[in-house]
Amino acid sequence: MRYVIIGNGVASIGAIEGIRANDPQGEILVVSEEAFPTYGRPLISYYLADKVAERHLPLRPDSFYTDHHVAMKLQSKVTAIDPVTQTLTTEHGESIAYDRLLLALGGAPYLPAIAGISGPGVFTFTQRGDVDALRTAVKQARRVVVVGAGLIALKAAEALAAMGKEVTLAVRSRLMRSYFDEHASELLKRHLEQKGLAFAQGHSPQALLRDENGVLTALETDKGQLPADVVIMAAGVRPQTDLAKTADINVGLGIQADDHMRTSALNIFAAGDCVEAAEMLSGSPVVMPIWPNAFNQGYNAGANMAGADLKYPGSLNMNSISYWGLPTTSVGMVNPPADQGYEVHLESDPARFAYRKLVFKDDRLVGCILLQDVDMAGFYTGFIRFRITLDAKAKDSLLQGRPSPLDWPEPLIQAELKYGGAYAAGELIA
Repeated sequence: MRYVIIGNGVASIGAIEGIRANDPQGEILVVSEEAFPTYGRPLISYYLADKVAERHLPLRPDSFYTDHHVAMKLQSKVTAIDPVTQTLTTEHGESIAYDRLLLALGGAPYLPAIAGISGPGVFTFTQRGDVDALRTAVKQARRVVVVGAGLIALKAAEALAAMGKEVTLAVRSRLMRSYFDEHASELLKRHLEQKGLAFAQGHSPQALLRDENGVLTALETDKGQLPADVVIMAAGVRPQTDLAKTADINVGLGIQADDHMRTSALNIFAAGDCVEAAEMLSGSPVVMPIWPNAFNQGYNAGANMAGADLKYPGSLNMNSISYWGLPTTSVGMVNPPADQGYEVHLESDPARFAYRKLVFKDDRLVGCILLQDVDMAGFYTGFIRFRITLDAKAKDSLLQGRPSPLDWPEPLIQAELKYGGAYAAGELIA
């Protein structure tokens, strides 16, 4: 059996492990347009600010690939897939055959169609190559504008401010809107302002302004100009779906995958940021580009490519990261629709930038936001992930800030102790 994986992110790592758990002998080939083996993308902001050394970027040591008998083709962009002949073609004209194929294509930075965006001084911030180029450019820069209000934008801004740059974030709406509510976003904004970041709230990019020599001078927005020597476009990513579309594979917002991560094409699977798959709480198909989901989807796909029958339990919206010393966690349904039976409990201590929001529906915890006090985040996540029905005592423990796995059903506790993962538990609670 020959397994081919297009892409070399965390979904690829999951797939390799899923394949080898079920097939120790089959041939595995990873094809990637990047020049590096898999690295920790969330680390690139720390790498930019010299807080993480280059040697610490790889997700797995080189021995991972040799131990798992994985061949790699780096700097090889795939330009076409033929599901009929089960081959793919690279930009170098090479034809590669597969028995099972995984599309782990990731996402591409969103670039608005505005004047001046293709000139020098404009960068994205999703890959290690972006950091290498940006590091050179910002040596002589003083003013940097970061466009965006999500994780990529905030971590890029934090790294550049730590390098001594004057950083302004041009944001159209609230910070981390996919994970935070208005109050949490405002607390995070005030915290970052205290650290020296500036915000141009409600600004929408219109053009990049340049002098007569083509040198970047400012970002033009609908509310005026923001002086800039460098602009980072970090207003989100879009699933990479072009390869799938040209191969007549079903695509919605992302490449559509079933509960075994199979696409509409025979022997082709998909995982990671390019995928539209079921959401855990609602069962609806969503694109949810976050690391844990990408790894789990990759593992699920790899196992099923190798003959397993492993059902993906669904993606869970979650984010846990520290912003300039402020730890935060967001899990599940944190912005529930009004008048649909959701019960919301809030506690806030603005002086400490502390916040706790719990969202309940039908005797279950379905979402939480934690700022500052995140020690119990893993337990809250367990209640949400395993969709545990709460009695009065368990719910009171959550409301008092004392979530305990002792309130989990006994079969679930035993499954977690035995398997240590969501798949076994997910089967118990499905």
